[in-house]
Amino acid sequence: MSIPQNILEAAQQWLSPVFDTETQAAIQHMMAHNPKDLEESFYKNLEFGTGGMRGVMGVGTNRINRYTLGKNTQGLSDYMHRSFPGKQLKVAIGYDCRHNSNTLAKVVADVFSANGIKVYLFSDMRPTPELSFALKYLGCQAGIVLTASHNPPEYNGYKVYWEDGGQLVPPQDGEIIKVIESLRYDQIKFESNPDLIEYIDTEIDAAFRASSIANASFNTPAAAKENLQIVFTSLHGTSIKAVPQTLAEAGYTNVHIVPEQAEPNGDFPTVVSPNPEEPEALTMALALADKIGGDIVIGTDPDCDRLGVAVRDNNGQLILLNGNQTMVLMTAFLLEQWKRQGKIDGKQFIGSTIVSTPMMLELAEAYGVACKVGLTGFKWIAKFIKDLPELKFIGGGEESFGFMVGDAVRDKDAVAATLLICEIAAQAKAAGSSVYKELINLYVDHGFYKEYLVSLTKKGIDGLREINQMMVDMRENPVQEIAGARVVMLEDYKKSIAKNLLTGEEEALSVPKSDVLIYYTEDGAKIAARPSGTEPKIKFYVSVNAPLDAAENAPVVEAQLDAKIKNILTDLNII
Repeated sequence: MSIPQNILEAAQQWLSPVFDTETQAAIQHMMAHNPKDLEESFYKNLEFGTGGMRGVMGVGTNRINRYTLGKNTQGLSDYMHRSFPGKQLKVAIGYDCRHNSNTLAKVVADVFSANGIKVYLFSDMRPTPELSFALKYLGCQAGIVLTASHNPPEYNGYKVYWEDGGQLVPPQDGEIIKVIESLRYDQIKFESNPDLIEYIDTEIDAAFRASSIANASFNTPAAAKENLQIVFTSLHGTSIKAVPQTLAEAGYTNVHIVPEQAEPNGDFPTVVSPNPEEPEALTMALALADKIGGDIVIGTDPDCDRLGVAVRDNNGQLILLNGNQTMVLMTAFLLEQWKRQGKIDGKQFIGSTIVSTPMMLELAEAYGVACKVGLTGFKWIAKFIKDLPELKFIGGGEESFGFMVGDAVRDKDAVAATLLICEIAAQAKAAGSSVYKELINLYVDHGFYKEYLVSLTKKGIDGLREINQMMVDMRENPVQEIAGARVVMLEDYKKSIAKNLLTGEEEALSVPKSDVLIYYTEDGAKIAARPSGTEPKIKFYVSVNAPLDAAENAPVVEAQLDAKIKNILTDLNII
C-alpha cells in the first residue's frame, strides 16, 4: 500500500539526528516493509483520556516511547515553572510491573531533573494509589505514574497528578497539552542532574499502609479477622508490594495468595487479560478458594487501583460481584460506620459517576449526605474534594471496579478498598451473616438495582471511525422506545443538554462536556453509551431496578431484572 503524504512527512521528522539510531532504523523498516504499522504509529499524537495517556509501546507520535514521554515531561516541567514561580519544585514518580516501566520512569526523572526539578523516584514498582499518597506526603507539586492499568502487555502509559493528589482535569490538562504541543523534540532536556533525583521506598511504604488502615478499618474484633479466610491474587502486578502487608498489619492472618500469580510479570502469563472486571482473571483464585474453603476472593489489576471481588451466595457458591455491587456495599458500610460514630451532620458527601448505579443516590438520601456525580474517572471525584472544602468526603467509586476511601489518596485505591471489603466480610461473618446477605439487605432497604455492561472493541483507525459513527447515529437519531418503554429523557453530555423527549423541554447539564449519551425510560431503566477514554472500545451501560419486599424474594426479582436487561440489549441490537 502507498504511504499517505501526511504520514510520510511525520515519520521523516523522526529520521533526523534528534532521534537515536535504533528509532530511525525501526521507522525505515516500517517504511519499507510495514506501511500499515507506520500509519498506525504516526496518524495522530497520543492523547490524554480518562486515565491519562495510554498506548502501545514503540516508535512514533502515536506510541509510548522515550520521545513522546520526554516531550510530555518537558512540557509539564515548563508549565510547572510558570505555575509556581520562584518555588523549589518537587515531583514524585512511580511505576508498575509493565515492560519498560522502570526504564521509562528513569527517562521521565532525568527530564524533570534536567529542568531543575527535585525528583522523588520509587526504587521499585509500587501501586498507583501509593504515588498519589506520596505526592501529598512529600509536598510535591506534581506526580507521574508509568502504567497502562489492565491494558494488554504491549501497552504502557503516563498518568499525571497535581499537588492535591488528584489527576489533571480541565482546563489545566488542556493548558499543559498546549505547552507540550508547542515543543519540538529537540527542545527536550534529556541530560539528568543526579543530585536532584532521590530514591524513595520504605518510609513511604510504612506511612501509606498506616494511612490505609486508619481510613479503612472499623473496630473489627481480632477473632473476626482471624476467622475470615481470604484468597488474594495480585494478577502479576504491583499490589503484591502493599496489599498482603497492609492486611497483615490490620490483623488479617488467614490470607492465601495465589502463588502462580504472585510474581510481577508484564506478560501476565496466567491470564488472558489482567483485568478484574473479566471473570476469567480470577479463575485460579476461585479454584484456590474452593480448595481451602475461602470466604472471599479478591484480585487487583496490575497497578493496584481496581479490585474484583467474589463472595459466597446463600448456597455456598462463589459468585463474582460487579463494580456497582462492591461500590454500594462499601459505601453503605462507610455511611453506617460514620453514622454510628456520630460523624454525619449533612456536611459530608459520597462520589459516583454518570454511568454508575443510581443506587448511590438512594444511599445518600437515606443517610442525609450529598452524592456528587461526575464524569467517568476518579479525577472528577478528586476535583469534588478540592472544590468542596466545606464538605467532608466519605467514599465513592465507579462501576469499573474502583473505589476510594476517604481523601488521603485522591484516586481509586485497591489497597484501602481491599481492607475495607475484608472488614465488611469479617463483621458480617461474625454476626452470622455474609457479604452476599448484606447486599440483598441493601436491596430490600433501597431497591434492587441491577447493572450490565457491554464493551465492544474496535481497534485502529477504522475502529475509531466506527465508534465515532455509532455515537453520531445515536445522537442524531435518538430512539423513542426501548424494549416497549418510552424514552422520557436523553442526556447528551457532548452538547451539555438534557432533553425531555415527551415535552421537548431542554435544560443545561452542569458537568464538563464529554462524548456520552444517556437514555432514561418511563419504567426506570437507564442506558448509557460512551467511547472508552483509555481503550479502543465503545461501552454500553444498562441499569434497571425494581422494589424488593423481602430477601427471600431476591431470586425472583433478579430473574425479572435479568430478563429486562436482555430485552433492552436485544432491542438496541448491541448483543
